[in-house]
Amino acid sequence: MLQVDMGNTEKYCDGMSRRSFVQLGVAGMATAGLADVLRAKETAAEGQRDRSVILLWLDGGPGHLDLYDLKPEAPAEIRGMWNPIPTNVPGFEISELFPQQAKIADKFSIVRSLHHGTGDHFAGGHRMLTSKAMGVSGGNKSGKFPSLGSVITRELGAKNPGMPSYISVPVASSIGLRPGYFGGNWLGVQHDPFQTGGDPNKDKFKVKNLNLAKGLSLTRLEDRRGLLTQLDTIPRNVEKTATFDAMDRFDKNAFEFVSGKSAREAFDLSREDPRIRDLYGRHTWGQSTLLARRLVEAGARFVTCHFGGWDSHWDLESRMNSYLPRVDAAVSGLFKDLEQRGLLESTMVVLCGEFSRTPRINDGGNGGPPLSKGTPGRDHWGASMFCLMGGGGIRGGQIIGSTDSKGYRPLTRAVRPEHIHATIYKAMGLNPALHLLDHRGRPTPVLEDPTPISELL
Repeated sequence: MLQVDMGNTEKYCDGMSRRSFVQLGVAGMATAGLADVLRAKETAAEGQRDRSVILLWLDGGPGHLDLYDLKPEAPAEIRGMWNPIPTNVPGFEISELFPQQAKIADKFSIVRSLHHGTGDHFAGGHRMLTSKAMGVSGGNKSGKFPSLGSVITRELGAKNPGMPSYISVPVASSIGLRPGYFGGNWLGVQHDPFQTGGDPNKDKFKVKNLNLAKGLSLTRLEDRRGLLTQLDTIPRNVEKTATFDAMDRFDKNAFEFVSGKSAREAFDLSREDPRIRDLYGRHTWGQSTLLARRLVEAGARFVTCHFGGWDSHWDLESRMNSYLPRVDAAVSGLFKDLEQRGLLESTMVVLCGEFSRTPRINDGGNGGPPLSKGTPGRDHWGASMFCLMGGGGIRGGQIIGSTDSKGYRPLTRAVRPEHIHATIYKAMGLNPALHLLDHRGRPTPVLEDPTPISELL
């Protein structure tokens, strides 16, 4: 079935909009009444469309051999400094620096055979966040396609009024570009994420743009809304372009955001139990992840957390000894907290970066004399990567695919970024075969291959 998102339009007399009509397709309509088709679709997607996503983005590229795909039998220059440890799922092993995740591995799964074939930061970031190549590279950095978060939030919107649908904590940054490949691109800036800024781990953490501008009261804001209502009497001759529709939604969401208290309370980490804050770890990554949980609980649809600094060409050992315990606390704390709050089924957690690191450890010279930059590290690698997924309809406790004995390439069940995206769309109640109309009015597939990873669903 071809699904084309035509944008929101006025409903027909039967209650259907042009968007929902096009999404129905023609398959099965000869044997089932229209009401039956609609009812079946609504029932199937009802629970899924209440789901949210938290994406933990490891900016710079985390190495699969040091985190979730260790090779203890490989030569020393491949296997690295750490050993695998067993988890609570038989046959499922992860880094010894992840002891807390090892206790809850039944809650998440690891795709070990992910690959996209590029070691370019920008090309990899664009592929992972949009599923598309489109010629993006270090020499051509501009985003060419809407991000996963932009598409999902455009299609589903926020779960509760007064909350931004798409939020990044503290920044939406892909390889230094803001919002970079997290942005809406040709869907428009209204589909960019709201960025909190600041450091959620600071005692006086404040979210930017949450308060009214200086000199603007709620009364004056209401007056402005009244003026806009009067302006609505002007004939909207450009309605076919959906310009006014987009502006209305943007204005309405902005007003509810700054005038209501739901967002204000959700962003206020001081309201959180100190014991829960400790569970996530008292550091920026941990508190960013806790804030993400608060935001999806309050009604956000897609929240990203930025964990930067993974471009470890040298000093790999000291960097991983610092970073991995923080990731362990944040990830394990999130899964435990979601389960305790009854939110695990409605919240998907995804952990990944733009690519991985080379299986072979370098000499720390980065092109110069050995150790001239520091102790050994790993370089760029896109031929084999990982992605952690759990909650939100994703089956836990599984290893999807494998790499060869030295971790160079997928050995079984090779997976590409579009398959990760398709799995997320499917779990969210969206058709992975969705098409969007680009700025030239052409139907464009969101995914080149809309096949989800069936084992995870």
